[in-house]
Amino acid sequence: MGIYAERILPCCINRFMDAPDFERLRKRALRRAYGRVLELGFGSGLNLPFYPSAVESVTAVDPALLGRRLAADRIAACSFPVTFTDLAAHKAGSRIEAPDGSFDTVVTTWTLCTVPDAVQALRELRRVLKRDGLYLFVEHGRAPTGGVAFFQDVLTPIQKWIAGGCHLNRRIDTLIAGCFRFERLHRFYIPGPRVGTYMYLGEAR
Repeated sequence: MGIYAERILPCCINRFMDAPDFERLRKRALRRAYGRVLELGFGSGLNLPFYPSAVESVTAVDPALLGRRLAADRIAACSFPVTFTDLAAHKAGSRIEAPDGSFDTVVTTWTLCTVPDAVQALRELRRVLKRDGLYLFVEHGRAPTGGVAFFQDVLTPIQKWIAGGCHLNRRIDTLIAGCFRFERLHRFYIPGPRVGTYMYLGEAR
């Protein structure tokens, strides 16, 4: 990781994603979180103020070390402990350093667009989630409109370069359905350029 990815991009994401439209979606996505939570793609802790009182702890996974420093004030304001765990090398890909079935809730918010292997990431979330646990997510991805999807395909190589590997065109519902069963799924646009504002929000087990 170079200076841009380590120092500049996390600050840009922290500022860009700390906006009212995203806050409203975080609140909707996280309202049923409970117990021990694992959040993949923790970033600068922008989800922390929106976890409900039923949350006992949050274990954060994110490779950007600057994000942890940017999250310091949000962590200090939490009523529950926040700890960090890392990703370990594994023959099938990155592995979350946590035992099987150890979390009540797993969370991703605008994360599956960026992880290099989204399928492996989802398999890991399923592995560490309890059998009766809940997966909560809000993600952006491929739009259903042909014209928008065409431009998502065209612009994704540029987006990946400037936004830390972010894909505009991943089929989030298809990816999640390969590892989880949906209990609730909403798909919609939010204000902004349509190539990057088609959202998938829901719950799965």
